[in-house]
Amino acid sequence: MKPRKRTYLFLSVVALLSLFPFYYSIVVASHDNSVLGQVPPPLTLGGNLMNNLERAFGEDVHMVQGLINSLLASSVITFSQVFFATLAGFAFAKLKWRGKNAVLLFIIATMMVPTQLAVIPLFILMSNYELVGTLPAVIIPFLVSAFGVFFMTQYLTTAVPTELIEAARADGCTTIRIFWHVVLPAARPAAAVLGILTFLSAWNEFFWPLVVMNAENPTVQTVLSNLSSGRVADVSLILTGATIAIVPLIIVFSLLGKHIIGGIMQGAVKS
Repeated sequence: MKPRKRTYLFLSVVALLSLFPFYYSIVVASHDNSVLGQVPPPLTLGGNLMNNLERAFGEDVHMVQGLINSLLASSVITFSQVFFATLAGFAFAKLKWRGKNAVLLFIIATMMVPTQLAVIPLFILMSNYELVGTLPAVIIPFLVSAFGVFFMTQYLTTAVPTELIEAARADGCTTIRIFWHVVLPAARPAAAVLGILTFLSAWNEFFWPLVVMNAENPTVQTVLSNLSSGRVADVSLILTGATIAIVPLIIVFSLLGKHIIGGIMQGAVKS
C-alpha cells in the first residue's frame, strides 16, 4: 500500500472513531432506558427519538430557555473576546508605548490564578449590582480573557509586518483605520481559531452559571445537569439533551472552519 493511501486510511479510521461517540449519543437518544441494559448494547437507531425530543423540549425541562441563554451568552462573549483581544494584541505587538512589556507580563500572570478564587468576589459584585439570576451575570466576567490577548499578540507579532503599518501611516491612516483595514483582515485566521475556542468554552461553561443562575432561567449545561440529578437517571433523555447541545457547536465550527483553512492556504501561498 502506498504511503498516501496508508495516511488516508489512518485518517479515516481516526475520523470514524471520533464520530462514534456522537453517533452513539443519537442511538441512545432514539431508545428508552429499558433497551440500554441489553448485552450487547444497541448500535442502530430506534423509534423513540421524537418522543425523547418532545420530553427534552417540555416545559419542565427548560431546554429552550437554556439554549437561548447559552446562545446569547456565548455569542456576545465570543464577539467581545475576539474584538478586544485583537485590539489589545495590536497594541502590544505593533504599537510603541511605555510599560507595555510589564502590562503584558501582568496579563499573562493572571492566567495562573485559579478561576475558583474569583467566584466569591464575582458573586458579591453581581449581587451588589442585582444581576444574580440574570444573563448579564454570565456574560460580564468573560468579556475579555488573558489567553485571548496573549494569543492574538503572539499571532500579530509575525502576521502583520511593521513596514506595512508604517506605509499605512505614511498614506495618512490613523491608528483606528490601520487596525480596521490592515490588522483585522490579517488577523482573520487567528480570530477564527480564537472564536471557536471561546464559543466552545462559553457554551460548555457550567460552574459559574450554576452559581449565578436559577432553575427557571438556566443555561444549556445546567439544564443537562438537572436532567441527570434525578433519583434514577434517564440516560436516553440526558443524551437527547446532550445531542441537542452539540448541534450549535457543529454549526459554529462549520461557519468559522473555512476561515481557518483559508488562512492556512494563504500562508502556504505566501511561503
